[in-house]
Amino acid sequence: MRRDWLLAFGLVALDQLSKILVKGFRIGAFVHHGMVPGQSIPILGEWVRITFVENPGIAFGLPVGGAKVLLTLFSFAVSMMLGWYLRHLGGVPFRARLGVIFLFAGAMGNFIDRAFYGVLYGEAPLLHGQVVDFIDVEFPDFTLFGRVYTRWPTFNIADSCITLGILLTLLFHRYLPSVRQLRR
Repeated sequence: MRRDWLLAFGLVALDQLSKILVKGFRIGAFVHHGMVPGQSIPILGEWVRITFVENPGIAFGLPVGGAKVLLTLFSFAVSMMLGWYLRHLGGVPFRARLGVIFLFAGAMGNFIDRAFYGVLYGEAPLLHGQVVDFIDVEFPDFTLFGRVYTRWPTFNIADSCITLGILLTLLFHRYLPSVRQLRR
């Protein structure tokens, strides 16, 4: 189980480090300026780029209006529930626990942005921050339900963890006990 927590918090640390490098930071006299919002750096030609975007809402930039604090508190509650669940999965195969580890890390990573980045960067009050997104992937254009798509929405490591966590949980759900079973 210790390995599970090391992996989870390692993913959170990697997520936060990547976001801070993109956004910039100051430690005493040392300043790393980071990127300007909208700035883009090619990594693999035009297919994969680092593009700095701040997401004020939820997945895919969908707005939340006046429910920002509720969204942040919901992220925190989900993180805590996933942490509780993970703590009780000792006898479950690692491949099944891995999905929960990824979900926990992703939820915590985006919660930290929403809760603290506004204050740390002097941009918004506590619990009103924006999520830092920067992984920008282009793919061949396609049309779905009458809308043309040319690229994937910009995302971050926490978002990737959530996606992997959902996939792994769907694949290995039969190994995961219900909350009711864990409470016995």
